[in-house]
Amino acid sequence: MTTTPATARRTWRGDALLGRYRRVRSTTDSLCEPLSAEDMVVQAFEETSPTKWHLAHTTWFFETFILERFERGFRPFDPDFRVLFNSYYQTLGDRHPRAERGMLTRPGLGEVIAYRDTVDERIGAMLDTAPMEVVAEAAPLIELGLQHEQQHQELILMDIKRLLSRNPTRPAYRPGADEAGAAGVAPAMGWVGVEGGLVEIGHDPDGRFAYDNEGPRHKRYLEPFEIANRPVTNAEFAAFIADRGYERPELWLDEAWATICRE
Repeated sequence: MTTTPATARRTWRGDALLGRYRRVRSTTDSLCEPLSAEDMVVQAFEETSPTKWHLAHTTWFFETFILERFERGFRPFDPDFRVLFNSYYQTLGDRHPRAERGMLTRPGLGEVIAYRDTVDERIGAMLDTAPMEVVAEAAPLIELGLQHEQQHQELILMDIKRLLSRNPTRPAYRPGADEAGAAGVAPAMGWVGVEGGLVEIGHDPDGRFAYDNEGPRHKRYLEPFEIANRPVTNAEFAAFIADRGYERPELWLDEAWATICRE
């Protein structure tokens, strides 16, 4: 087969995008490796979601916004999934209540994994066969989906750790991880001064991804301040609590103190 410059460029763009797609999706899969099937179906709190739902919802995004629009002869994996795994996209129709995501024993975990695998295969086939102009049109939406999935990777970790915290046997998400990191010592905390003044904040439109609420770039006047040179450790946070930090109004701005008193 003769390869034209346009075909070569389409293949390069499609291959690069597909490589990134596969890396992000495999990262999500790796986060689930320490979990049992039982771990992945329970919703401990109304504000959290089961890991199984995260796996299905991120896949639903790619099926709904990419395949439905760009795949020739599109057919949904399961029409019911449009309702079950929609989150807050009201324009797409009905949604299953967030507080009841843990009641979705069906579809089972195996079917959700099959859904995920099937959509991955179909995304790959679409990028491999679509004309260059279709790949170019789909690319920003796929990037949005990947950024969205990376957000859910953080949620998977947050939600599963909160779930495991309710178990009196104190199971670890990754057994041995605490012991492996116990020898680490945080560097001494220092403070970095920021002069303030008129500064530019917000996303600089340079072609890289940003959500719409990160721009436009604009100017604001900033009072001088200091910021720590590293994040606070768990031990330092525990010491703050032990020092009655949540009982001392002089440490808080008024709105924050009102929240503490209320909650």
